[in-house]
Amino acid sequence: MPTAIAVTSSDLVLPVHDRQTPPAVVQPLDSLESSLTGMHTLIEQHGYVIALYPASVSTDVTRRLHAVRSILESDRIALLGVDLPPLGLALLAQQLRQLSVCDFSPGVLASSARLLAHYIYAGALLGSVAKLDRIPVSLKSHAKSWVPGAQFAVLANPRPQLIRLGQTEEKLAGPEFGTRMLIAPGQLPGDWITTTLAPAWRVQGVATVPLPAESARWWGTGKVAEFAAGLHDVSVLYQLVSSVRREECHWCGLELIGDRCGFCAAPLLPPPELPNTAVRAVSSVRALPRGAT
Repeated sequence: MPTAIAVTSSDLVLPVHDRQTPPAVVQPLDSLESSLTGMHTLIEQHGYVIALYPASVSTDVTRRLHAVRSILESDRIALLGVDLPPLGLALLAQQLRQLSVCDFSPGVLASSARLLAHYIYAGALLGSVAKLDRIPVSLKSHAKSWVPGAQFAVLANPRPQLIRLGQTEEKLAGPEFGTRMLIAPGQLPGDWITTTLAPAWRVQGVATVPLPAESARWWGTGKVAEFAAGLHDVSVLYQLVSSVRREECHWCGLELIGDRCGFCAAPLLPPPELPNTAVRAVSSVRALPRGAT
């Protein structure tokens, strides 16, 4: 069975676009007891569980997740807090679901979340930035939030950017690779995203999904239409992850990519230093003159 991918609410589970992608599960559940039972069942069935949760989620949720892992005394549960907007996190979870059926080990799959998140372009169309605290907002933009009818296009990941529509020729910086875009209209319609942003980014497809419940809190307003664009072809995702050098975690022994284990969070150890004698020997080597043997 593939590694299980869990998210904190059902509205972060995107519909699959092929028969091979397994579903995601929801953790934690309504009570500690049900969460323990559900997580134990997942470990028994799948071997390992990767649980994603938004960095903005309430502390009650994160405490329950850590309590479940602590009570079960399991090293097979990865708890990954992700500083992406809710729709971006849902897209990341879908990508991990796609990769879970590939030949990646659980450690590589968990540590790939940070790599994949870098290639997700997540933002929103907002009616106000007065309470937006996830990205830098100037005093001038705060003041313009009170102008009736003002709308702002905001990019939160991978690089923060904010523009006011109709007041500047500046455009949101988009990806330089092929992506598929998800749009989640809320109290604002997603027309600008569909007719202006998607063509400018040359996306390879657009799909409309429900707005996650966490979005209003993350963006600081209910007047929001959220979007997220990212890689969608599993072969491209596979190539991206498999191109990164794999290491072994010195603490738990799982494979990892990048600089931190996804399961135990232990950092990758720096390479051992060469002894002084070896350093002197290397520094004394000189290139041979051309034609010499």
